[in-house]
Amino acid sequence: MPLVLTGWESAPILRDCVHKIVVSESACSYRSLPIEKCSLQIHVYQPSEDSTYEKLSTNPSDTNEEYTAGSISVLPSKELEGLWESLFYDRDVKSRLLNYIYATIGFSDADVDCNLVSWNRVILLHGPPGTGKTSLCRALAQKLSIRLIDRYPKTHLFEINSHSLFSRWFSESGKLVQNLFSTVSEMAREEEDFVILLIDEVESLTSARSSAISGNEPSDALRVVNALLTQIDRLKTQKNVLIMATSNLVKAIDSAFVDRADVVQYIDFPTAQAIYDILRSSLVELMKKGIVEYLDVPDSGTAKIAFDANKHQDIPDADEQSHVQTLRHLSLSSNVDSSRFLGASLFAIGKECNGVSGRSLRRLPVLAHARYIGTMPISKSREKPNGRHDDGVKKQTKPSPVAVRVWLDAMRRVVEDETRNRQHFEC
Repeated sequence: MPLVLTGWESAPILRDCVHKIVVSESACSYRSLPIEKCSLQIHVYQPSEDSTYEKLSTNPSDTNEEYTAGSISVLPSKELEGLWESLFYDRDVKSRLLNYIYATIGFSDADVDCNLVSWNRVILLHGPPGTGKTSLCRALAQKLSIRLIDRYPKTHLFEINSHSLFSRWFSESGKLVQNLFSTVSEMAREEEDFVILLIDEVESLTSARSSAISGNEPSDALRVVNALLTQIDRLKTQKNVLIMATSNLVKAIDSAFVDRADVVQYIDFPTAQAIYDILRSSLVELMKKGIVEYLDVPDSGTAKIAFDANKHQDIPDADEQSHVQTLRHLSLSSNVDSSRFLGASLFAIGKECNGVSGRSLRRLPVLAHARYIGTMPISKSREKPNGRHDDGVKKQTKPSPVAVRVWLDAMRRVVEDETRNRQHFEC
């Protein structure tokens, strides 16, 4: 995980001008390196606030009718701060996507003949719902706006509303797609601006043309696919444009669109390590905010070692117990230190979450508190000098942080609840 540096606040110029300093990802496999052996790349930026606005377009068949083509965000944005760091995958997906962008920029700078070496600047992420495809696209856009800020001082993220591109006027949907890409081309005229087009649920625009030809789809859908492919080909020469698309139904996408994507990346449900990292980051945040008592939470590697070591201890009927029940028994019988026990227990909970999406995993702490901890909210009324609030009620004391073992037990129980709920849907 990225490291937020501390200790620099003592320097007046930094204290007055800097909000935080983050050391981000590196390809180095060592846990630490002397600073003199590091090649530092420092990016200074100020995220914008309230930078998202709707993009309205006019229907070509009715100039009095406007529709929302999508939303445009000026990046880097405060709203997307921390999103990149909150996403965990079993493989180095994020670095590979970044390196792909760097490669296309390097080839463009070298003026490589695109007839001999071809790239389209199109990324397609596909996989089950809730695995973070759209979030990864937004996070990648935010990361690029920071990393490329010297080259492109301003970055625009244009998220289109795919469903709005199907007009109620027959045969006009293709024209709406053309209008959309005309907007992108106009935005990209400024060579110092970087334009990222995000098409969420792209299958709604690129359904296979074979279905349309066989009569299963209306001819207007066929025009949309043809228009989209044509416009992508025209944007190929724009060095400051990147197209990202997501899909839950990749088999429904026209093969010609898939073929135009330089990167076709499958985003699966998180693995055991990624699940642990997600749960760990949630727990660390709750500890930071004083909701759960503070305890050092080990990384996934240390937690797995502790889990494996505890799992092989001699426990009665261990084969018939779940991972979490096994760890509950060990918490009373073993001499492992608190941090290792926490890591092993959290890893055990993660093992019970196999096949759960990242979106669902992020909800578990809220559900655990709501169902099995139930802390009361704190009054937000203003306190008067006499120690009373404006409403005359004495100030409520802040609830004590929840004990780690209580939180772990609540998480275990809510995971069991959600597992039973999923089984009902699978029946």
